[in-house]
Amino acid sequence: MPSGPRRSWKPTAFPADPEATRRVREWLAEEGYSLNGVEHDFRGADLSGGDFSSSWFTQAVLAGVRLAGASFYRADLQSADLAGADLTGADLVRANLDGAVLRSARLDGADMVKASLHGADASGASFRGTRIMGASLFGADMRGADLTDAVLFQNTFKVTVDDSTVVRGLTGTVFGPITLSASASSRQLAGAELEEWIGGRGGQVEVIAPRRPPQ
Repeated sequence: MPSGPRRSWKPTAFPADPEATRRVREWLAEEGYSLNGVEHDFRGADLSGGDFSSSWFTQAVLAGVRLAGASFYRADLQSADLAGADLTGADLVRANLDGAVLRSARLDGADMVKASLHGADASGASFRGTRIMGASLFGADMRGADLTDAVLFQNTFKVTVDDSTVVRGLTGTVFGPITLSASASSRQLAGAELEEWIGGRGGQVEVIAPRRPPQ
């Protein structure tokens, strides 16, 4: 963590919870360590533009928090509650978001290269123009999500979508299959059928065969 930028940066608003505020203030005052926000409640904060690289937010509550342009490079956000959070333009490269709640969160223009979202709830989230390249979305719920102009590259993309999931302008390569959920039933789409489903909704994605282990 670079000490200079951190010392000059201050949150626009601190969390409403006194203990979370204390953690942030101590982290700002010290050099050489990452913020430990495990299980803390950051609601009410505006942490836009902060550098939280390699920090720990495991099971933290960040619902509705403004995090626009913040860096979470290699940060641990496993099982964090980010419902309704604003992560516009955030750096989430190699971030651990396994089991995180991203319902209705805004991740437009975020960089999620090689992020992990196993089992994440991203229903209703916005990923407009987001780079999700090389990310693992195994078991992620993307029903109602907006993936307009998002970019994929060899993504593990075993996600659940529905007819309200927007894929207009979605490009790249993925490993399928996905699960298409409907009110009464669900079915899996893979290969050419998955390409056709995305193509019929304005996207252009190539579905690639799973890598076979060496003999």
